[in-house]
Amino acid sequence: MINSERIKVVKNEIDAQLIYHELKSEGDFVSFARRFVYDTDAKVARNALWILTKASDQELSALQVMLHELMERAMTTDSSAVRRLSLNIVERLKMEEDDLRTDFLDFCLERMANIEELPGCQSVCMKLAFRMCRFYPELMGEFMRTIEGMEIDYYKPAVKCIRSRIMSGKFK
Repeated sequence: MINSERIKVVKNEIDAQLIYHELKSEGDFVSFARRFVYDTDAKVARNALWILTKASDQELSALQVMLHELMERAMTTDSSAVRRLSLNIVERLKMEEDDLRTDFLDFCLERMANIEELPGCQSVCMKLAFRMCRFYPELMGEFMRTIEGMEIDYYKPAVKCIRSRIMSGKFK
């Protein structure tokens, strides 16, 4: 049985895969997420999110109903690992025009340009901001001006790569 104590002691890829396969056989990704992603123990929350990243996009699509909750989790956590993993799951879900949240867009724009933020978070925030802005030409113009104005020497290769792909039109 999957419980918080088992999730808390996940130490490596093998442990994460074992719980993922058990979760997959149960097939209830939403209950798992609601039960463990918000655990007060940051280690349980982090490991639960890590386990969820093992799921296929089709399996993760079950979490579409939690899109806004996962956005909120990313914006409110103090844990950089929980933030990064939450953002990675959000990035794998569908995002329609109706899903645009200005607070989440502002969060992504701020985090993608913040040189104090971890490169993994910066990169996924840039991808998400791009996806949200594409629905509105005026926002896309502002977004492009923002990434063009970034002092790129201060950023890690992951951020430089995403920025370059977006600016060259190779990122969709």
